[in-house]
Amino acid sequence: MKLNFQKDILPHLLGILVFYLLIVFYFSPMVFDGKVIFQGDILQWEGSAKEVLDYRESTGEQALWTNSMFGGMPAYFISLEFPGDITNFLIKVLTVGLPHPINGLFFGMVGMYILLLSFRVRPIFAIAGAIAFAFNTFNLLSLEAGHNAKIWAVCLIPIILAGIHLAFERKRILGAALLALGLLLQLKFNHLQITYYTLIVSVIYVMVRLIFHWKKDGIAELGKSLAFLTLGALLAVGGNIGRLATALEYSPYSTRGQATLETESSGLDREYAFSWSNGKLETLTLLIPDFYGGGSQTPLPDNSASEKALRANGVDAAQINGFVKKAPTYWGDQTFTGGPIYGGAILVFLAFLGIWAAPKESLYTFGAIIIFSLLLSWGKNLAWFNYALFDILPGYNKFRAVSMALGVTLFAIPVLGMISLERLVQKNELKPLFLGGGIVAGLTLILAVASGAFFRFEAPVDANLPEWLASAMKTDRKAMLSASAWKSFGFIIAGAALVFLNLKGKISDLILGGGLIALIAVDLISVNRQYLNSESFQANPSRQYFTETPAEKEIAQDSDYFRVLSLTEGLTQGARTSYRFYSLGGYHGAKLRRYQDLIDYQLQSEIQDFVSKAQEGNFDWQGISVINMLNTKYLIAGQDANSVFENPAANGAAWIPSEIIPVQSNEEEITEIGEIDTKTQATVNTEEFGNISAGSGNVALTSQSPNELRYSVNMESAGLVVFSEIHYPKGWKATIDGAEQDILRVNYLLRGLEVPTGNHEVIFTFEPSSYYATKTPMIIFQYLILATLLAGIFITYKQENEPRG
Repeated sequence: MKLNFQKDILPHLLGILVFYLLIVFYFSPMVFDGKVIFQGDILQWEGSAKEVLDYRESTGEQALWTNSMFGGMPAYFISLEFPGDITNFLIKVLTVGLPHPINGLFFGMVGMYILLLSFRVRPIFAIAGAIAFAFNTFNLLSLEAGHNAKIWAVCLIPIILAGIHLAFERKRILGAALLALGLLLQLKFNHLQITYYTLIVSVIYVMVRLIFHWKKDGIAELGKSLAFLTLGALLAVGGNIGRLATALEYSPYSTRGQATLETESSGLDREYAFSWSNGKLETLTLLIPDFYGGGSQTPLPDNSASEKALRANGVDAAQINGFVKKAPTYWGDQTFTGGPIYGGAILVFLAFLGIWAAPKESLYTFGAIIIFSLLLSWGKNLAWFNYALFDILPGYNKFRAVSMALGVTLFAIPVLGMISLERLVQKNELKPLFLGGGIVAGLTLILAVASGAFFRFEAPVDANLPEWLASAMKTDRKAMLSASAWKSFGFIIAGAALVFLNLKGKISDLILGGGLIALIAVDLISVNRQYLNSESFQANPSRQYFTETPAEKEIAQDSDYFRVLSLTEGLTQGARTSYRFYSLGGYHGAKLRRYQDLIDYQLQSEIQDFVSKAQEGNFDWQGISVINMLNTKYLIAGQDANSVFENPAANGAAWIPSEIIPVQSNEEEITEIGEIDTKTQATVNTEEFGNISAGSGNVALTSQSPNELRYSVNMESAGLVVFSEIHYPKGWKATIDGAEQDILRVNYLLRGLEVPTGNHEVIFTFEPSSYYATKTPMIIFQYLILATLLAGIFITYKQENEPRG
């Protein structure tokens, strides 16, 4: 059977063209003007990755360790490349050269289109569902914030599930290959929380599939499909074995791993993990975007109640303008939000009518995904359920921001919605349309006209406002909900009218699909423009953000080896200091556990005490002994040159203490280092490292790079040498005159060595086997995935076009 271009090829080409043009239209400043989105998290990443990127560019080698953040940490989660890795090339080809990260949205549309086609949704409806998936506000708000890896990981869910579905539809090689490709790329972007959610989605699909088909297909056939999918997953894991090996090696020593102190719990703390929990009623923003007032800082319309109240109370024009441009309209449960999570009123309506229209298997699969992901997103607002999962599910306690599960909700809604629409049109039934449309449209209508009867529109921020302004804000919030509900009502009625006309034979399927595409695009883009618009794009935000200040110029004159503490940036809130200097602070969600302990138990209190005394004119350099042991030569208190303070008591790159203080536990040691003089005394856990003697002599750093440090040591008497480097037990090797030596952990988290009498060269090198032993196998697996994909396409094409006799 020959391919019919108009029927078999043209619709798909047009679909891909629509996806491409939508991306180009919305992100034209990036595509045509070379501008980029001002992304706060990406700017922090640039600061943290500067040393790694510069080293790669200048040497062609990988910096596997970086000293730029938190005194030093593995560079695995910051920037890591493997020679021969083909994933970047694959992404460039598959996304037609679109720039990162908007290429992820394009691939998300293509993946969703393929998934819907695999469920036998006609192309014009599949295009509508794909647009709804990619342009939901979850993705666009994530893009604005700089959560690029999260966007890509979410946008790869459709192609992964398409592979699983095709394998169960007996296109096993192609299905396994698509699963392998999608999972290969998802693991590359290293957003394990989204990968965890993807696993949940896959498990739900497989469970429902087995329930519905085990009698019809038989266990043997289902087993074959599972075997091929297992092979595909193994190929994907193999294609990322280097990334996974380094991550698994690091995880136990990070804040996501085992606790080091008895007062702590393993994994993340519950309060921290559930700090971003979606409110139960906040789920309604999926249908009505401004149900809870939009974002935490949202512009108010002209002549709003708040603007009138400000004017009536004599506030000057500049202050009024500043307030109404960033008004505290949000009154939901979260501490802060960039905007609502909106899935499109039409898509919610179509998914809801699936209760009556969708095939039972699809309803149970994607209905379960929607419900379960919503329950996860409620976090602490459904504590009995989510705290139990936090304690029971393997690995779940390593993730935070559970509202992220809404990305899965917004994946499942368009799938169920378009499957429901397809079945509704096929069976030409009006009842599901009337039931689904009546309930969803009725809810929006009630909220549009009578929301004041149900809600008080109060927010915690109102306590900081005068009563007259707080009252005006409540009026504005009510008006926002009502206007947003009317808008959603209008889109639902318009979408339902198109479906009704189609079922009555008044318009064609093509017009129905085209009309839905237009309505969905206008709806979602109009909401997204409130949060990601032309003002979000800049020519070079990093140049402006990282422009050298007079304070930084002052420090840059010193070519010595040292660390910097920014008092304005803090220890965990930014990586601007890391852009130019080795920093005590940084910005990363998985720092070393022992360093976090040091922050919590010593550094924060030392900084507070020092600043308090300095404000009174007393610069107590000897009183910051823990800061000194991290070789902190400079403190920055502002941008001006006179805001730089040189620390005369910094311990330097390495030193030889005259007294060893034995400790028997981590608790004892972290307390002890806050009480000793770290220049002359050092703590050693004798339970782990035995008895160590003090020595005498001198030590000097002779050369340093991310992966290697060299020292010249002259010991008058043998004993302990302490190095102002973070101890990490995996990958670091030490040699004394070429002979390998065990690295000790001293002062809770620094490196130490026992060095014999005489002159010696000490070399530390970072050579983690998790990287070097996995480089070659990883590339081989990637090529196997590519070969399997090509084979799957060929075999499927051949099977589809074999003559049927």
